[in-house]
Amino acid sequence: MLSSRPYLARALYEWLLDNEHTPYIVVDAEREGVNVPRQSVQNGQIVLNIAPSAVRDLYIENAAVTFGARFSGQPMQVIVPMDALIALYARENGVGMVFGHEPVMPEAEASESDDTQAQDDGERPALESVESPDAEEASESESEGDDAPRTKGRPSLRVVK
Repeated sequence: MLSSRPYLARALYEWLLDNEHTPYIVVDAEREGVNVPRQSVQNGQIVLNIAPSAVRDLYIENAAVTFGARFSGQPMQVIVPMDALIALYARENGVGMVFGHEPVMPEAEASESDDTQAQDDGERPALESVESPDAEEASESESEGDDAPRTKGRPSLRVVK
């Protein structure tokens, strides 16, 4: 799965603007790929105003937040990779969100290892429907002519490689 951080950041940004608040971001300035004014970094972090009146060409993309801004009169292209985005909040009241560390999704790891293994074997996994024991018994009793009520078993799937 993709990270939820860029989607939440875009939604929070729009919500803050709709409510006439000033969006600020907190950035981990020590992460790789971060391009921010180093003179304003304190304790490894920097707080930046990303309101439309403060920046130009703001893009909140899946990979990074980028925009142009002036710091001490000098133009600069700011780049904040999504994993360096710590928080997005309103200056006026502090309402917003702090982004925690996102865990690696287990499904993503499992599907990647399955894909790699399938490529190594030269085969693709396939799904096959398997009847539960209850359904097998019910179908046997129907074939014998019993008038016993049919019980529905829980369907299950099995990966066949």
